[in-house]
Amino acid sequence: MAERFDRIWLNARLATVREDLPGLGVIEDGLIAARDGRIAFAGSRSDFPSDADATERIDCAGRWITPGLVDCHTHLVFGGNRAHEFELRLQGASYEEIARAGGGIVSTVAATRASSEAELVAGALPRLDALIGEGVTTLEIKSGYGLDTETEMRQLTAARALGDARPVAIKTSFLGAHATPPEADGDKDRYIDLVCREMMPAVARAGLADAVDAFMEGIAFSGDQTARVFRAARALGLPVKLHADQLSNLGGAALAAGFSALSADHLEHTDDAGAAAMARAGTVAVLLPGAFYFIRETTKPPVELFRAHSVSMALATDCNPGSSPLTSLLLAMNMGATLFRLTVAECLTGVTREGARALGILGETGTLQAGKWCDLAIWDIERPAELVYRIGFNPLHSRVWRGQ
Repeated sequence: MAERFDRIWLNARLATVREDLPGLGVIEDGLIAARDGRIAFAGSRSDFPSDADATERIDCAGRWITPGLVDCHTHLVFGGNRAHEFELRLQGASYEEIARAGGGIVSTVAATRASSEAELVAGALPRLDALIGEGVTTLEIKSGYGLDTETEMRQLTAARALGDARPVAIKTSFLGAHATPPEADGDKDRYIDLVCREMMPAVARAGLADAVDAFMEGIAFSGDQTARVFRAARALGLPVKLHADQLSNLGGAALAAGFSALSADHLEHTDDAGAAAMARAGTVAVLLPGAFYFIRETTKPPVELFRAHSVSMALATDCNPGSSPLTSLLLAMNMGATLFRLTVAECLTGVTREGARALGILGETGTLQAGKWCDLAIWDIERPAELVYRIGFNPLHSRVWRGQ
Protein backbone atom coordinates (compact mmCIF):
# COMPACT_ATOMS: atom_id res chain seq x y z
CA MET A 1 0.00 0.00 0.00
CA ALA A 2 1.29 3.47 -0.88
CA GLU A 3 2.57 5.53 1.99
CA ARG A 4 0.26 8.42 2.90
CA PHE A 5 1.18 11.87 4.21
CA ASP A 6 -0.80 14.86 5.40
CA ARG A 7 1.02 17.33 3.21
CA ILE A 8 3.83 17.42 0.67
CA TRP A 9 5.85 20.45 -0.46
CA LEU A 10 7.61 19.75 -3.76
CA ASN A 11 9.59 21.58 -6.43
CA ALA A 12 11.59 23.37 -3.72
CA ARG A 13 15.21 24.08 -2.94
CA LEU A 14 16.03 23.09 0.62
CA ALA A 15 18.56 24.66 2.96
CA THR A 16 18.42 21.83 5.48
CA VAL A 17 21.25 23.23 7.70
CA ARG A 18 21.98 19.64 8.68
CA GLU A 19 25.38 19.10 10.29
CA ASP A 20 26.07 15.97 8.23
CA LEU A 21 25.85 17.91 4.96
CA PRO A 22 28.31 20.59 3.76
CA GLY A 23 27.54 24.30 3.96
CA LEU A 24 23.84 24.95 4.34
CA GLY A 25 22.96 21.38 3.42
CA VAL A 26 21.39 22.46 0.14
CA ILE A 27 19.20 19.96 -1.72
CA GLU A 28 18.08 20.93 -5.22
CA ASP A 29 14.69 19.63 -6.45
CA GLY A 30 13.83 18.99 -2.82
CA LEU A 31 10.68 17.68 -1.23
CA ILE A 32 9.28 17.74 2.30
CA ALA A 33 6.50 15.47 3.50
CA ALA A 34 4.70 15.91 6.82
CA ARG A 35 2.59 13.63 8.96
CA ASP A 36 1.03 14.46 12.35
CA GLY A 37 2.84 17.79 12.51
CA ARG A 38 6.32 16.33 12.01
CA ILE A 39 8.65 15.99 9.06
CA ALA A 40 8.39 12.48 7.65
CA PHE A 41 10.75 13.10 4.72
CA ALA A 42 13.11 15.93 3.74
CA GLY A 43 15.36 15.29 0.79
CA SER A 44 15.66 14.94 -2.94
CA ARG A 45 12.48 14.23 -4.85
CA SER A 46 14.27 11.37 -6.61
CA ASP A 47 14.60 9.60 -3.23
CA PHE A 48 10.90 9.94 -2.39
CA PRO A 49 8.50 7.04 -3.08
CA SER A 50 6.85 7.73 -6.43
CA ASP A 51 3.56 6.16 -5.36
CA ALA A 52 3.25 8.16 -2.11
CA ASP A 53 -0.09 9.87 -1.51
CA ALA A 54 -0.95 13.05 0.38
CA THR A 55 -4.04 14.96 1.45
CA GLU A 56 -2.49 18.12 0.03
CA ARG A 57 0.38 18.80 -2.38
CA ILE A 58 1.96 22.25 -2.53
CA ASP A 59 4.08 23.23 -5.53
CA CYS A 60 6.74 25.62 -4.28
CA ALA A 61 7.66 26.72 -7.81
CA GLY A 62 11.38 26.62 -7.10
CA ARG A 63 11.21 28.64 -3.87
CA TRP A 64 13.65 28.05 -1.03
CA ILE A 65 12.64 26.32 2.21
CA THR A 66 14.58 26.71 5.44
CA PRO A 67 13.67 25.53 8.91
CA GLY A 68 11.35 27.96 10.67
CA LEU A 69 13.47 30.63 12.31
CA VAL A 70 14.38 30.45 16.01
CA ASP A 71 14.82 33.63 18.07
CA CYS A 72 16.64 32.22 21.09
CA HIS A 73 17.02 35.38 23.22
CA THR A 74 14.17 37.88 23.75
CA HIS A 75 12.65 39.91 26.57
CA LEU A 76 9.39 40.22 24.63
CA VAL A 77 7.03 40.68 27.60
CA PHE A 78 7.30 44.02 29.44
CA GLY A 79 5.39 47.16 30.36
CA GLY A 80 6.01 50.64 28.98
CA ASN A 81 8.94 51.69 26.80
CA ARG A 82 12.23 53.55 27.21
CA ALA A 83 12.19 56.02 24.33
CA HIS A 84 13.18 58.81 26.75
CA GLU A 85 16.39 56.96 27.65
CA PHE A 86 17.11 56.65 23.94
CA GLU A 87 17.00 60.44 23.77
CA LEU A 88 19.37 60.68 26.76
CA ARG A 89 21.83 58.35 25.05
CA LEU A 90 21.69 60.50 21.94
CA GLN A 91 22.79 63.37 24.20
CA GLY A 92 25.79 61.37 25.41
CA ALA A 93 24.63 59.40 28.48
CA SER A 94 25.92 55.82 28.65
CA TYR A 95 23.84 52.71 29.33
CA GLU A 96 25.59 52.32 32.70
CA GLU A 97 25.04 55.99 33.67
CA ILE A 98 21.33 55.74 32.92
CA ALA A 99 21.07 52.51 34.93
CA ARG A 100 22.89 53.98 37.94
CA ALA A 101 20.59 57.03 37.88
CA GLY A 102 17.50 54.86 38.34
CA GLY A 103 16.70 54.29 34.70
CA GLY A 104 17.41 51.18 32.70
CA ILE A 105 15.95 47.88 33.78
CA VAL A 106 14.45 49.30 36.99
CA SER A 107 12.31 51.81 35.08
CA THR A 108 10.78 48.97 33.07
CA VAL A 109 10.22 47.08 36.33
CA ALA A 110 7.89 49.83 37.57
CA ALA A 111 5.85 49.77 34.35
CA THR A 112 5.71 45.97 34.32
CA ARG A 113 4.62 45.71 37.95
CA ALA A 114 1.77 48.10 37.13
CA SER A 115 0.60 45.96 34.18
CA SER A 116 -1.94 43.15 34.32
CA GLU A 117 -1.32 39.85 32.55
CA ALA A 118 -3.80 40.88 29.86
CA GLU A 119 -1.98 44.17 29.35
CA LEU A 120 1.37 42.40 29.13
CA VAL A 121 -0.01 40.00 26.51
CA ALA A 122 -1.62 42.81 24.52
CA GLY A 123 1.62 44.81 24.55
CA ALA A 124 3.72 41.85 23.45
CA LEU A 125 1.45 40.61 20.64
CA PRO A 126 2.52 43.24 18.05
CA ARG A 127 6.16 42.41 18.73
CA LEU A 128 5.44 38.69 18.45
CA ASP A 129 3.47 39.20 15.23
CA ALA A 130 6.41 41.06 13.68
CA LEU A 131 8.68 38.08 14.38
CA ILE A 132 6.13 35.55 13.16
CA GLY A 133 5.71 37.62 9.99
CA GLU A 134 9.39 37.01 9.20
CA GLY A 135 9.20 33.23 9.56
CA VAL A 136 9.91 32.76 13.28
CA THR A 137 8.33 29.55 14.56
CA THR A 138 10.11 29.25 17.93
CA LEU A 139 11.25 31.90 20.37
CA GLU A 140 12.47 32.27 23.92
CA ILE A 141 10.98 34.85 26.28
CA LYS A 142 12.64 35.87 29.55
CA SER A 143 11.13 37.36 32.68
CA GLY A 144 13.30 39.79 34.65
CA TYR A 145 11.13 42.93 34.72
CA GLY A 146 9.24 41.96 37.84
CA LEU A 147 12.00 41.36 40.40
CA ASP A 148 9.37 40.08 42.81
CA THR A 149 7.69 36.69 42.87
CA GLU A 150 4.24 37.83 41.78
CA THR A 151 5.32 39.93 38.79
CA GLU A 152 7.98 37.48 37.59
CA MET A 153 5.33 34.75 37.52
CA ARG A 154 2.88 37.10 35.78
CA GLN A 155 5.47 37.79 33.08
CA LEU A 156 6.09 34.08 32.54
CA THR A 157 2.37 33.31 32.49
CA ALA A 158 1.89 36.05 29.90
CA ALA A 159 4.72 34.57 27.83
CA ARG A 160 3.04 31.16 27.89
CA ALA A 161 -0.29 32.78 26.97
CA LEU A 162 1.31 34.19 23.81
CA GLY A 163 1.92 30.61 22.72
CA ASP A 164 -1.80 29.92 23.12
CA ALA A 165 -2.73 33.05 21.18
CA ARG A 166 -0.49 32.42 18.17
CA PRO A 167 0.83 29.37 16.25
CA VAL A 168 4.36 29.57 17.68
CA ALA A 169 6.46 27.59 20.16
CA ILE A 170 7.44 29.60 23.26
CA LYS A 171 10.30 28.65 25.61
CA THR A 172 10.50 30.62 28.86
CA SER A 173 13.48 31.59 31.02
CA PHE A 174 13.29 32.86 34.61
CA LEU A 175 15.55 35.93 34.85
CA GLY A 176 14.93 37.02 38.41
CA ALA A 177 18.65 37.82 38.72
CA HIS A 178 18.38 40.63 36.17
CA ALA A 179 18.78 43.68 38.44
CA THR A 180 18.32 44.66 42.09
CA PRO A 181 14.82 46.02 42.82
CA PRO A 182 14.46 49.40 44.56
CA GLU A 183 13.11 47.84 47.76
CA ALA A 184 16.35 45.85 48.22
CA ASP A 185 18.19 49.13 48.99
CA GLY A 186 21.21 47.96 47.03
CA ASP A 187 21.64 44.76 49.06
CA LYS A 188 22.36 42.38 46.19
CA ASP A 189 23.11 39.37 48.41
CA ARG A 190 19.80 39.67 50.23
CA TYR A 191 17.98 39.91 46.91
CA ILE A 192 19.79 36.85 45.53
CA ASP A 193 18.64 34.99 48.67
CA LEU A 194 15.07 35.91 47.71
CA VAL A 195 15.64 34.74 44.12
CA CYS A 196 17.03 31.37 45.23
CA ARG A 197 14.82 30.62 48.22
CA GLU A 198 11.44 32.02 47.23
CA MET A 199 11.12 33.19 43.64
CA MET A 200 12.79 30.37 41.73
CA PRO A 201 11.11 27.54 43.72
CA ALA A 202 7.70 29.17 43.18
CA VAL A 203 8.34 29.47 39.43
CA ALA A 204 9.54 25.87 39.30
CA ARG A 205 6.51 24.55 41.23
CA ALA A 206 4.23 26.32 38.76
CA GLY A 207 6.13 24.84 35.81
CA LEU A 208 6.56 28.29 34.28
CA ALA A 209 10.24 28.18 33.29
CA ASP A 210 12.20 26.01 30.87
CA ALA A 211 15.53 27.51 32.03
CA VAL A 212 17.08 29.99 34.46
CA ASP A 213 19.04 33.05 33.31
CA ALA A 214 21.09 35.72 35.11
CA PHE A 215 22.88 38.98 34.31
CA MET A 216 26.51 38.85 35.46
CA GLU A 217 27.98 42.33 35.19
CA GLY A 218 29.26 45.22 37.28
CA ILE A 219 25.84 46.90 37.18
CA ALA A 220 24.12 43.59 37.93
CA PHE A 221 25.51 40.56 39.81
CA SER A 222 28.93 39.13 40.64
CA GLY A 223 30.28 35.71 39.76
CA ASP A 224 29.64 34.44 43.30
CA GLN A 225 26.06 35.68 43.24
CA THR A 226 25.47 34.19 39.80
CA ALA A 227 26.90 30.85 40.92
CA ARG A 228 24.41 30.81 43.81
CA VAL A 229 21.56 31.27 41.35
CA PHE A 230 22.91 28.50 39.14
CA ARG A 231 23.34 26.07 42.05
CA ALA A 232 19.73 26.71 43.05
CA ALA A 233 18.62 26.11 39.45
CA ARG A 234 20.60 22.87 39.31
CA ALA A 235 18.90 21.69 42.54
CA LEU A 236 15.53 22.30 40.88
CA GLY A 237 16.56 20.47 37.71
CA LEU A 238 16.50 23.57 35.51
CA PRO A 239 19.18 24.27 32.86
CA VAL A 240 20.90 27.66 32.90
CA LYS A 241 21.85 30.49 30.52
CA LEU A 242 23.82 33.66 31.19
CA HIS A 243 24.07 37.29 30.07
CA ALA A 244 27.87 37.23 30.11
CA ASP A 245 30.80 39.56 29.37
CA GLN A 246 28.65 42.22 27.73
CA LEU A 247 30.18 45.38 29.23
CA SER A 248 33.31 43.92 30.85
CA ASN A 249 35.12 40.61 31.27
CA LEU A 250 34.17 39.21 34.67
CA GLY A 251 34.70 35.63 33.50
CA GLY A 252 31.03 35.05 32.76
CA ALA A 253 31.56 32.77 29.78
CA ALA A 254 33.80 30.44 31.79
CA LEU A 255 31.40 30.47 34.74
CA ALA A 256 28.47 29.60 32.48
CA ALA A 257 30.47 26.77 30.94
CA GLY A 258 31.32 25.50 34.41
CA PHE A 259 27.60 24.95 34.98
CA SER A 260 27.15 23.37 31.50
CA ALA A 261 24.99 26.30 30.48
CA LEU A 262 22.90 25.95 27.34
CA SER A 263 24.23 29.31 26.21
CA ALA A 264 26.23 32.38 27.16
CA ASP A 265 24.88 35.52 25.53
CA HIS A 266 26.35 38.90 24.40
CA LEU A 267 30.06 37.99 25.01
CA GLU A 268 31.63 41.18 23.67
CA HIS A 269 34.46 40.96 26.23
CA THR A 270 34.96 37.17 26.36
CA ASP A 271 38.60 36.05 26.31
CA ASP A 272 40.35 32.94 24.98
CA ALA A 273 39.92 31.04 28.25
CA GLY A 274 36.18 31.74 28.20
CA ALA A 275 35.82 30.59 24.59
CA ALA A 276 37.79 27.42 25.29
CA ALA A 277 35.64 26.64 28.33
CA MET A 278 32.46 27.12 26.28
CA ALA A 279 33.78 24.76 23.63
CA ARG A 280 34.51 22.05 26.20
CA ALA A 281 31.06 22.42 27.77
CA GLY A 282 29.13 22.63 24.50
CA THR A 283 27.76 26.03 25.56
CA VAL A 284 26.40 28.03 22.62
CA ALA A 285 27.59 31.61 22.04
CA VAL A 286 24.49 33.73 21.40
CA LEU A 287 25.49 36.93 19.60
CA LEU A 288 23.18 39.95 19.91
CA PRO A 289 24.13 42.60 17.35
CA GLY A 290 20.98 44.63 18.02
CA ALA A 291 22.20 45.53 21.51
CA PHE A 292 25.74 46.14 20.25
CA TYR A 293 24.35 48.57 17.66
CA PHE A 294 21.74 50.26 19.84
CA ILE A 295 23.96 51.10 22.82
CA ARG A 296 26.81 51.99 20.45
CA GLU A 297 29.27 49.42 21.73
CA THR A 298 32.73 49.40 20.19
CA THR A 299 34.12 46.06 21.40
CA LYS A 300 32.90 43.23 19.19
CA PRO A 301 32.41 39.65 20.36
CA PRO A 302 35.49 37.52 19.57
CA VAL A 303 34.06 35.65 16.58
CA GLU A 304 37.50 34.46 15.48
CA LEU A 305 38.08 32.90 18.92
CA PHE A 306 34.74 31.12 18.73
CA ARG A 307 35.62 29.81 15.28
CA ALA A 308 39.07 28.70 16.43
CA HIS A 309 37.60 26.77 19.36
CA SER A 310 34.61 25.46 17.32
CA VAL A 311 32.08 27.15 19.61
CA SER A 312 28.56 27.03 18.15
CA MET A 313 27.25 30.54 17.41
CA ALA A 314 23.60 31.58 17.43
CA LEU A 315 22.05 34.95 16.57
CA ALA A 316 19.01 36.53 18.23
CA THR A 317 17.15 39.85 18.41
CA ASP A 318 17.48 40.42 22.20
CA CYS A 319 14.15 42.25 21.78
CA ASN A 320 13.85 44.46 24.87
CA PRO A 321 12.78 48.03 25.66
CA GLY A 322 16.14 49.41 26.74
CA SER A 323 19.05 48.14 24.72
CA SER A 324 17.61 46.33 21.68
CA PRO A 325 14.07 47.31 20.65
CA LEU A 326 14.46 45.01 17.65
CA THR A 327 11.69 42.79 16.29
CA SER A 328 13.37 41.62 13.08
CA LEU A 329 15.46 38.47 13.02
CA LEU A 330 16.23 39.19 9.36
CA LEU A 331 17.80 42.51 10.37
CA ALA A 332 19.67 40.73 13.18
CA MET A 333 21.22 38.49 10.50
CA ASN A 334 22.29 41.49 8.44
CA MET A 335 23.78 43.10 11.54
CA GLY A 336 25.58 39.87 12.42
CA ALA A 337 27.19 39.90 9.00
CA THR A 338 27.96 43.61 8.68
CA LEU A 339 28.94 44.36 12.29
CA PHE A 340 30.44 41.04 13.42
CA ARG A 341 31.58 39.71 10.01
CA LEU A 342 29.65 36.46 10.26
CA THR A 343 29.28 34.50 7.02
CA VAL A 344 25.91 33.90 5.36
CA ALA A 345 26.03 30.29 6.54
CA GLU A 346 26.83 31.33 10.12
CA CYS A 347 23.92 33.78 10.10
CA LEU A 348 21.42 31.27 8.74
CA THR A 349 22.50 28.42 11.00
CA GLY A 350 22.57 30.94 13.84
CA VAL A 351 18.83 31.60 13.57
CA THR A 352 17.88 27.97 12.93
CA ARG A 353 20.07 25.06 14.07
CA GLU A 354 22.22 26.92 16.59
CA GLY A 355 19.28 28.90 17.94
CA ALA A 356 17.54 25.60 18.65
CA ARG A 357 20.72 24.24 20.24
CA ALA A 358 20.90 27.31 22.50
CA LEU A 359 17.43 26.44 23.79
CA GLY A 360 18.20 22.75 24.27
CA ILE A 361 15.64 21.70 21.64
CA LEU A 362 17.78 20.77 18.64
CA GLY A 363 16.31 17.27 18.79
CA GLU A 364 12.88 18.77 18.04
CA THR A 365 13.46 21.62 15.60
CA GLY A 366 16.07 23.78 13.87
CA THR A 367 16.94 21.59 10.86
CA LEU A 368 15.00 19.95 8.03
CA GLN A 369 15.18 16.31 9.13
CA ALA A 370 12.68 13.50 9.52
CA GLY A 371 11.26 13.25 13.02
CA LYS A 372 11.49 16.95 13.84
CA TRP A 373 8.55 19.32 13.99
CA CYS A 374 7.46 20.46 10.55
CA ASP A 375 8.28 24.12 11.14
CA LEU A 376 9.20 25.74 7.83
CA ALA A 377 9.87 29.13 6.26
CA ILE A 378 9.30 29.32 2.51
CA TRP A 379 11.05 32.21 0.78
CA ASP A 380 10.74 34.17 -2.48
CA ILE A 381 14.50 34.36 -3.05
CA GLU A 382 17.03 33.27 -5.64
CA ARG A 383 19.74 32.37 -3.13
CA PRO A 384 19.98 32.15 0.68
CA ALA A 385 22.35 35.14 0.86
CA GLU A 386 19.34 37.38 0.14
CA LEU A 387 18.02 36.67 3.62
CA VAL A 388 21.16 38.25 5.08
CA TYR A 389 21.90 40.88 2.42
CA ARG A 390 18.64 42.81 2.30
CA ILE A 391 17.66 45.49 4.83
CA GLY A 392 14.02 46.27 5.60
CA PHE A 393 12.70 43.75 3.10
CA ASN A 394 10.77 40.61 3.98
CA PRO A 395 10.78 37.89 1.28
CA LEU A 396 8.74 35.37 3.30
CA HIS A 397 6.27 33.59 1.01
CA SER A 398 4.65 31.42 3.65
CA ARG A 399 5.28 29.99 7.10
CA VAL A 400 4.48 26.50 8.30
CA TRP A 401 4.15 25.59 11.99
CA ARG A 402 3.63 21.99 13.06
CA GLY A 403 2.81 21.05 9.48
CA GLN A 404 0.04 23.64 9.12
